[in-house]
Amino acid sequence: MRRAPAASVTKTSARPSGRRLPSWLYFLVLVIVTLFAYQPAWRGTPIWDDDAHITGPELRSLDGLRRIWVEPGATQQYYPVTHTAFWVEHLIWGDSPLGYHLTNILLHLLSAWLLWRILKRLEIPGGWLAAAIFALHPVQVESVAWISELKNTLSGVFYFGSALVYLEFDRSRRWKPYFLALLLFALGLLSKSVIATLPAALLVIFWWKRGTLCFRRDVLPLIPFFVAGIGAAVFTAWVEQNVVGAKGSEFNFTLVERFLMAGRVVWFYLYKLFWPQNLTFIYPRWHLSQAIWWQYLFAISLGGVLAIFLWLARKWRGPLASALLFIGTLFPVLGFFNVYPFRYSLVADHFQYLACLGIIVPGAAAITLLIGYGIERAGLAGTRVNRLAGYVPIIILLGSLAILSWNQSRMYTDVKTLWLTTIAKNPTAWMAHNNLGAVLLKEGRTNDGMAHFQQALAIKPDDASVNINIGDALLHQGELDGAIDHYRKALETKPNDAAAHYNLANALVFKQEIEQAVAEYEEALRLNPNNYNAHNNLGIILFQSGELEEAVAHYQKALEINPHDILSRGNLAWAFATTPQNSLRKAIAVKLAEQANELSGGKNAGILRVLAAAYAQNGDFSRAVETAQHALEIATQTNSSVAQSLPSEIDLYQKGLPYRRAR
Repeated sequence: MRRAPAASVTKTSARPSGRRLPSWLYFLVLVIVTLFAYQPAWRGTPIWDDDAHITGPELRSLDGLRRIWVEPGATQQYYPVTHTAFWVEHLIWGDSPLGYHLTNILLHLLSAWLLWRILKRLEIPGGWLAAAIFALHPVQVESVAWISELKNTLSGVFYFGSALVYLEFDRSRRWKPYFLALLLFALGLLSKSVIATLPAALLVIFWWKRGTLCFRRDVLPLIPFFVAGIGAAVFTAWVEQNVVGAKGSEFNFTLVERFLMAGRVVWFYLYKLFWPQNLTFIYPRWHLSQAIWWQYLFAISLGGVLAIFLWLARKWRGPLASALLFIGTLFPVLGFFNVYPFRYSLVADHFQYLACLGIIVPGAAAITLLIGYGIERAGLAGTRVNRLAGYVPIIILLGSLAILSWNQSRMYTDVKTLWLTTIAKNPTAWMAHNNLGAVLLKEGRTNDGMAHFQQALAIKPDDASVNINIGDALLHQGELDGAIDHYRKALETKPNDAAAHYNLANALVFKQEIEQAVAEYEEALRLNPNNYNAHNNLGIILFQSGELEEAVAHYQKALEINPHDILSRGNLAWAFATTPQNSLRKAIAVKLAEQANELSGGKNAGILRVLAAAYAQNGDFSRAVETAQHALEIATQTNSSVAQSLPSEIDLYQKGLPYRRAR
């Protein structure tokens, strides 16, 4: 069987000679160094959309697990294997970030080990070096240190596992490894459909090894893989546009502009692989225009390089195979399909998590061969100096990559650090300004937060989330008219934004425009039926209007979605406590109020007033008085409005969502 030249090189020239260390020791060292490289992110708190991936209260039950699989839209993207993994992780360590980070790191290391096994099977020199570079390269930090990118590290394990098993099938032609490879591939697609490029990658590898492709041997067995991959890719593209929201003016590129984007994207990722400096979470978003002549240079130069590689393929297939693997694996994010992150940047480090192998593998092979050749030319083969001469430059390379990754990992220690670092590297990142403003407002730094919102609005005046955040800030300051104005501006841009309808409803409540508020709550729930805060607040209004059973239904729905919601539990207790001539409900009210009080740590004055009322309604006046006095003490200490008013469900409103992160 004909092989590419690299695979036929003798082992003496492929690596330093002398006594070799066992493979397990190499991998153990790699594990230790990789853990060190990601140490700053070990306990990094959730960032950006991590809380949309870590399983929320509404999905933590067995029914929630069912919804993950059968209900597109129940999770941010339809990747049920990934979200099942999150579901299991939450059972194990809850909201503690350490477990999530270590899982990502260990999955990444498992992928590196599987990669080494694949390269060993293909007899490509420098396999262990390629695996180490894959594990330690700083462009991988975004995929590994960001909790949400479990979908990258998990699908990567299935990608490599499927490839390794398929190579066994290709050797033995036995059906057991074939079906196992297909199963692993299907699980990978359900983790992240970007791995749909695997069957094409396998064909490239077979062509590189054999110099030709046989339809019956090489292509026919991969047809089910292609069908599954294309089906998953089409479905994901539909979800991206119709569920996630990857459509609108930000995605209106002409066909020519999409080709211009593709050429530039390839060169960008190639540059970052060879010079991984100024890596950031959000890169500046390029302005693409088919009217700008120099933008054609990226696509033209890329086409020229591919033409040269095609010409060279008559004797050396390696360069063309590497280019096809790199560009082909990048294909889903080259710009021919709408991907939601394109709204703020056309490139991201995590997009090339697997694609980088097209460069890393031949690069590692070349380094290994060059070191071996240099040792032989120097006449050091077989000597003790050989080992030092061979390993020192590799240690320097991997050590440098580990230090760069360690430094890059520091960005992921907390959300504030992430946005400050991003803005320092990319001041035009409107999303970073908006999200940093939200962080600052939660810290009570209203003026600083508003300043960042205004910067975000100046860069992107049509973004709904920025207007929602400004509206939230004004609402908390009591400037109701200004808040309502910004919520309505957000709805002009994005009329189906459930959060804008919800927060507008809150502002209308405080302005006593109750009828309009009800309409906005109902619209918010139509768009997002799982907004338990909207159910709670609408229940309050219905209760005050005398519609007891309708209010109870909304409180119960809120608790069904989030059993840990204190306010809904307290309001349901209040509704039951004040239900005339229903002793069973009054008894249940005490239990509900006690549960809400326990969940709040006994420090919520409103909940304590509800509990006091529930005791009183059940004739337990001594406990009612004691609890009411405790509520008054807490209210006085915190300047709560409860201190000046009778117990009222209005005190148990959810008065606004957390400041809106741009997505």
